[in-house]
Amino acid sequence: MMKPLIPIFTLPLTVIAYPVYAVEYFTTEQAQIALFGDKAKLTPSYVEMNDDQRDAIEDISDVRQRWKTQKAWKAYEDGQFKGWFIIDKVIGKHEFITYATAISPEGKVLGIEVMDYRETYGDQIRHDDWRAHFVGADKHSRLKLNKDIPNISGATLSCRNVTNGVKRLLALYDVMLKNQTQ
Repeated sequence: MMKPLIPIFTLPLTVIAYPVYAVEYFTTEQAQIALFGDKAKLTPSYVEMNDDQRDAIEDISDVRQRWKTQKAWKAYEDGQFKGWFIIDKVIGKHEFITYATAISPEGKVLGIEVMDYRETYGDQIRHDDWRAHFVGADKHSRLKLNKDIPNISGATLSCRNVTNGVKRLLALYDVMLKNQTQ
């Protein structure tokens, strides 16, 4: 009697396969409500940048502005400008992390939310206590990993790149948004 060969051929696939996680935690609308509340009205106000503006953002933040267009919304409540809602992407170890940042009219971080995370490890950056370290930061904040923002073991690249992303968005606010409050 002949033994089945299928288990022998599937062994290498089993060994090299690793779990891949892609979790969407927030849609755009859900992240807007999480950061500005359900009474806020948000209007799209995408930011188009030329090369000089992108260079200025890099000069301030030491982080390259990859995109020529940044997805941003103005948030209003009862007709009063409450700040900016900005969606950004940074690379984790291998995959993009999509996150949203709320910035006040004065240029301070009101909060961040991780919208989706595709890496196998490191999703602890979603935890409230880690994200809370960004609240109140402005363009003058150093935002240094392991000093101002704690590193999470096993999520170093995610921590570093989200931190750098927030620094870049604060520079984007300074260069492009701070005079657009109406």
